[in-house]
Amino acid sequence: MSIVPAEAVSARGGGSVRVARENSSGTTADGTPAPLAPRARLLPSLAAVYRAQMSRARVARIPLLFVATFQSVGIMVLMRGVVNGAEESRAVVAGASVLVVAFVALNLLAQYFGHLRASGGLDHFATLPVPPAAVVLGTAAAYASFTVPGAVFTAVTGSVLFQLPLAHLWVLLLVIPPAGAALAGLGAALGLLAPRQELATLLGQLGMSAALLLGVLPANRLPEPVTWARDLLPSTYGVEALSRSFDARPDWVAVFVDLGVCAAVGVVSLAVATWAYRRAAVR
Repeated sequence: MSIVPAEAVSARGGGSVRVARENSSGTTADGTPAPLAPRARLLPSLAAVYRAQMSRARVARIPLLFVATFQSVGIMVLMRGVVNGAEESRAVVAGASVLVVAFVALNLLAQYFGHLRASGGLDHFATLPVPPAAVVLGTAAAYASFTVPGAVFTAVTGSVLFQLPLAHLWVLLLVIPPAGAALAGLGAALGLLAPRQELATLLGQLGMSAALLLGVLPANRLPEPVTWARDLLPSTYGVEALSRSFDARPDWVAVFVDLGVCAAVGVVSLAVATWAYRRAAVR
């Protein structure tokens, strides 16, 4: 007595049996290609990557966030006896607050993607049915949002230390997303384009040092050639926006222009990072 498989269908006219299930080559028994599962959409994929990276960050990055915050607060304490006037005080507090974002979003993200590329971790992401943009944007958003507590604590501490008004400190919440996007995109691109993991770490450290020197130090104390380099660093526009918000009557047009420039640079840097991810994933 023979047992007929459940997948088989008997054709009474010719007495033949067709098997409709897929074989190991990805085609059905009659030679037609097996249908593929639909590719995941961008927004659900981005949300999934974001949640996964945030879960990882809560375990592995909290000590580093403490270091970044402590570093920024220490810089403000050292600059307390150097700055002269309210304008320089505003620049120091704004620069130190954004420096927390630079440490995590630029420096650590460059190291993270450099490690992924060196260890073959990009192969894991490449096998997932998610768009490359979702991997880059989700990871960048997780690293940027992870900096919010440290940046807020630094800004509040600096405002009290330098006796600055707290009325418009909510502008910091508008500064972190575009500045974080710009710095995270830059960090991801550096990590993905660096040929070696050690070089990615070095570039991340240099980028954070640039954010420290060009963002925290008052612009009026920098040599003119250095101010040109300062204009090229995307995070300085976030520093300027936050610094203007400490005025008694802020120039809101200038604040939102600076935020717009920072956001535009963020879009460009994330696009470059996505291209760098595609380039590194196929190698």
